[in-house]
Amino acid sequence: MTQEQQRPAQIDDAGEAGRWVRAHVAASGFRTVLEARTHSFVSDEPLALKGTDAGPTPYEYLLGALASCTAITLRMYADRKQWPLEKATVAVRQARSHEPDCEQCEIEDVGIQRIEQQIELTGALTAEQRQRLLQIADRCPVKQTMQRGFRIVNAP
Repeated sequence: MTQEQQRPAQIDDAGEAGRWVRAHVAASGFRTVLEARTHSFVSDEPLALKGTDAGPTPYEYLLGALASCTAITLRMYADRKQWPLEKATVAVRQARSHEPDCEQCEIEDVGIQRIEQQIELTGALTAEQRQRLLQIADRCPVKQTMQRGFRIVNAP
């Protein structure tokens, strides 16, 4: 592999792909402030894990990304087809606790192995429309990214 192939391509920071999401953690504790574009939000660990429970855990944000992308994908498709989707509720959860991950990450591969999902569609939809929306939910870009996998590299 050449040095060119090892380095990620330079991306224009003005474009969506070049935007950084930043996380800042203080000298003690787990409360982390995240910044994305003009938004600021907090991540933390529960009290039981010696956090202050000031916000969702990193895994909860990961699950939230999947749930929100799925809901947005459903809304976009229903709007494009002009279908009477009044509301889409997407619930996701990890199939096991992530608490041991932090303790084991130095010596073994860790992470969520399975995510469970429930989708509730509200509106005067036909059975065929409901079935098609559930198929479209599987095409959510975040879900496809997670299923396909990706590499995380240190940028220069």
